[in-house]
Amino acid sequence: MPRNRQELERWERQFLAPYAQLSSETRGREHPEDPPLWRTHYQRDRDRVIHSRAFRRLEYKTQVFLNGTGDHLRTRLTHTMEVAAISRNIARPLRLNEDLAEAIALAHDLGHSPFGHNGEEALDRLMKGHGGFEHNQHSLRIVQELEQKYPNFRGLNLSWEVREGLSKHSKFVGGENAPAFEAHQPSLEAQVANIADEITYYSHDLDDGLDTGLLDERKLRSEVRVWNHAAKVVEERHGELPDECRRYFTIRTIIDEELNYLIASVESRLAEAQFKHSDEVRQCRTKIVQYDDHWKELNSELRRYLYANLYYNPAVHGPNLRAVQMLEQLFTRYLEDPSAAGLDLSPGADRHRAVCDHIAGMTDRYVVQEHARLFGAN
Repeated sequence: MPRNRQELERWERQFLAPYAQLSSETRGREHPEDPPLWRTHYQRDRDRVIHSRAFRRLEYKTQVFLNGTGDHLRTRLTHTMEVAAISRNIARPLRLNEDLAEAIALAHDLGHSPFGHNGEEALDRLMKGHGGFEHNQHSLRIVQELEQKYPNFRGLNLSWEVREGLSKHSKFVGGENAPAFEAHQPSLEAQVANIADEITYYSHDLDDGLDTGLLDERKLRSEVRVWNHAAKVVEERHGELPDECRRYFTIRTIIDEELNYLIASVESRLAEAQFKHSDEVRQCRTKIVQYDDHWKELNSELRRYLYANLYYNPAVHGPNLRAVQMLEQLFTRYLEDPSAAGLDLSPGADRHRAVCDHIAGMTDRYVVQEHARLFGAN
């Protein structure tokens, strides 16, 4: 007989840690629904995210390099899939709820604007005095309001715990079984998805930077300790390797060592805290899933190097800024004439937010196409 939801929930109660977030203890959804038959609540959430239009659009949104720059460079979608994989790899040995961590990871960038963080900063400037723009909050807005797939409610009607993980702040209210609930931290699964995001984009941005020739291995050896150590490990174990293989194994070594140290560090904090329930995690004053001081220092060094040599490299930053100018011009045009964007706003509608929602949902290539349509080819 196939396993139904009740059997899956019994498995969670038997094998997950006491501080894991059990799907049977969800605070529910904003709009009541019959529970799934063959899936847990968080597995349903994961599937709803994957089948959303916002998730599909991530394929054509910038990670670091403008979409279409190179066939092997990360997009926002491939980044998201990598975050989900690393989230599961952290959650599993800690006996956390992998399905919840994965669902949060898959949804964490749904609200990202075109052209990466440059696009996000531009929309925030354009929305000054009108609520601003922040991609984590827009991810929450997408899953609660903007996706329109179901007949009885707006949004995806995800569980409270997934929305908690997307909110990125300490106070969150909502759900049929969730009265006002104030916490200092989100679930451990949300903390895992958050740190997996950091591990993913730093390590894989290194890969893309090297692939494009904007980063140099010799400089990394001399200026970034975490790279130098991993490169020595690869050299000692495998000798001389072809360029692509050497870079891949060096980055893989960085990720492996980060995960090993992180999991050991988290396990030590959990042993000390002796949590008996997931809500005790939420009441904890300090974050449990975080690096120790040594790895914080190493990652800060890597972060500074990437900003100086990749993110603000003229070959990356220049095209991004030119693309953002197109976004800003579209925003102004749509604000003056919403019909130019196909927006049919009701009287009293928030025009700024409607235009922002429309542009934030665009892919990189659609911004370029729309700009050419309205302003002519560059």
